[in-house]
Amino acid sequence: MSDIYEADRISWIGLRAVELPLARAVSDAKVATGRQQPLDAVSLLIVELQTQQGHAGLGFSYSLRTGGPAQYIHARELAPLLLGEDPNDIARLCGRLGWASASIGRCGLALQSIAAFDTALWDLKARRAGLPLAKLLGAQRDAVPCYNTSGGYLQAPIEEVIERAEASLARGIGGIKLKVGQPNRREDLRRVRALREALGADVALMVDVNQQWDRTTALRMGRALEELELAWIEEPLDAHDLDGHAALAAQLVTPVGSGEMLASAADACAFVERGAVDVIMHDAPRIGGITPFLQVAEAARRRGLVLAPHFVMELHIHLAAAYEHVAWVEHFEWLEPLFEERLEISGGCIQVPTRLGLGLSLSERVAGWTLASDAFGRRG
Repeated sequence: MSDIYEADRISWIGLRAVELPLARAVSDAKVATGRQQPLDAVSLLIVELQTQQGHAGLGFSYSLRTGGPAQYIHARELAPLLLGEDPNDIARLCGRLGWASASIGRCGLALQSIAAFDTALWDLKARRAGLPLAKLLGAQRDAVPCYNTSGGYLQAPIEEVIERAEASLARGIGGIKLKVGQPNRREDLRRVRALREALGADVALMVDVNQQWDRTTALRMGRALEELELAWIEEPLDAHDLDGHAALAAQLVTPVGSGEMLASAADACAFVERGAVDVIMHDAPRIGGITPFLQVAEAARRRGLVLAPHFVMELHIHLAAAYEHVAWVEHFEWLEPLFEERLEISGGCIQVPTRLGLGLSLSERVAGWTLASDAFGRRG
């Protein structure tokens, strides 16, 4: 075997716009306050790469409610720029895509489209190395604690929430998150207390406000909830209220978490460096992919923060496994129909996959949810 690197080149890129329906529409506090409609589907941008030497990579990004078609259209503009390039030069290639997107900014839609390419490049790199992505990044553990969110939405009566929480725990999931933030704060408190009483004091319990409290309400509710020993209070304030989060985190005993709605690594690092969060919850597909995610994770590592990435457990299990300090993965079953593989859950944790790369392959059912597709270059 030669010990000289032989440059490979991206020869084919496939794109899909997918609309994945949920089995049941869900509502959080943004619906309760009239700001959004119930969520009934997830829009996805899927990128597949292939190289001249036969290596392949799979990546994806997503959008909720709006933005999915725009991600796909922008990805069609970007894809040709990667043809003929060495897939190992991930930072350079994603930088090139960023400059191509400069007129629409360095956050939001532009980065969400780039995220699918960035993730596919990392998947390809790990597969080529013969490693799971977590191992390529330097895994700290073989399993990551997980908590369920999909069973705790506001449209469900608390009796149903408790039933689903107990089923999640019986399945091996380690914690439960409940949506709060509705206009009736007493009802929020009643639901949280009922869930805590049903699950007992030893189960990790989190609440998610989805940005619906003002600063005064957040402080009052945070103090009212302290007796329940929550693992964290998530997004108590507007997601971009840096000063408010910093002040609240300094005043509450309960940890404060946020970051899922931040649209760039710079925004997320600002929260970390300001001490505005105890739990950083940034989302790789929303901030540009794995490359910027790792930049934020390194800033959080230096401060010893808890890492709990938002959604997309199929990707975030690898990134959380490579984090030095306490990490959680958020369990949603929503994306499972996209893939042939399933994550293994036991003992309160998701087991880190031992398959190469992300360890994912698209299921045949994806074709039925595909709204548009395109390809660039020559395959195989």
